[in-house]
Amino acid sequence: MNGASRAIQGGPSLDLLKASAFDASPEPALVIGPDGALVAVNEAAEALFGQGLGLLARGRFGAALPPGSALVSLLERAAAEGVRVRERGVEISLFGHPSFEADGAATPLADGSVVLTLHVKGGALGAERAGAEQAGLRTIVGLGHMLAHEIKNPLAGIRGAAQLLKTGARSEDAPLAQLIVDETDRIRRLVDRMEAFSDDALPDCAPINIHQVLDRVKALAANGVADGLQLTDDYDPSLPPAYGDEDQLIQIFLNLVKNAAEAAHARGDGRGAITIHTGYRHGVKVRSTKGQALRSAPLEVRIQDNGPGVPAHLRESLFQPFVSTKTYGAGLGLALVAKLVAGHGGLIDFESEPGRTVFRVLLPIASEEPA
Repeated sequence: MNGASRAIQGGPSLDLLKASAFDASPEPALVIGPDGALVAVNEAAEALFGQGLGLLARGRFGAALPPGSALVSLLERAAAEGVRVRERGVEISLFGHPSFEADGAATPLADGSVVLTLHVKGGALGAERAGAEQAGLRTIVGLGHMLAHEIKNPLAGIRGAAQLLKTGARSEDAPLAQLIVDETDRIRRLVDRMEAFSDDALPDCAPINIHQVLDRVKALAANGVADGLQLTDDYDPSLPPAYGDEDQLIQIFLNLVKNAAEAAHARGDGRGAITIHTGYRHGVKVRSTKGQALRSAPLEVRIQDNGPGVPAHLRESLFQPFVSTKTYGAGLGLALVAKLVAGHGGLIDFESEPGRTVFRVLLPIASEEPA
């Protein structure tokens, strides 16, 4: 290894890191060993932190991080899942260096080490970046105003028919009829909000059990878009209440599950699967809609499918209006989802490769709601 990267003698094998790509990479990169010690850094990392490897490697890497650091969670996820994972907009404070924001990516190696790469510029679609997407959404909002009154009349008819069906339905069918009634009411509320919609409109947030929201989404998907797929959940029962708008959260996750179902169906082999994960991610912070202050958003929901993945040429613009992976798709769903997530003070991003796509939403919790 040349002088651009520094390694500690006796550390894990660095054969995979001897490539010039690691040494000459413009992105700061650090290698953390299985025991948590700092094994190697490249020149960009030394330039970023302005210190030699001897000081950087003093003790365990985790000991240099502040309590609740998102980098610890990032490294643990990479090691546990065995795949490259990312954290967007992470606040980083290391080795006495002034704190800064960066995107982090952790890649596990065969010997148990993890390569941590930092991208200081950032790029998550949280509240800050979502503001750049508003021009296209204004056209959608204008269209919504025109369509609102056309939607309400058929909704009333659907609701009435569902109530009649429920009256004469068998006991096992009554919950489905009630589901139609509830969803019709939810659509009506969304239409009412659309009529008064503005770019500055805020969600009607309150403490809410995110698992109740996700169970509702699962029930809707299981009887619709996810029919014939393996739909499972992996919930963290210890999560505190989220701080959000129930109707908007249902809209967010139903859209993501619908997209995941379409991707899983695209396999065409009858083995499509969707998993909904929840968890708590320490240290993740997102900028407010005004771009002024960082706010904690530790509650994580991941929607994972085993479909073919997002095409590479669409990944950088996937959340923009009128961008779609579907032949006849309008490309509005993810743009609206991103706007709703940003309105909650949250963040959305994704990782995709053939056979594994994960959309991740980070939300604030009720105990940290804004004043």
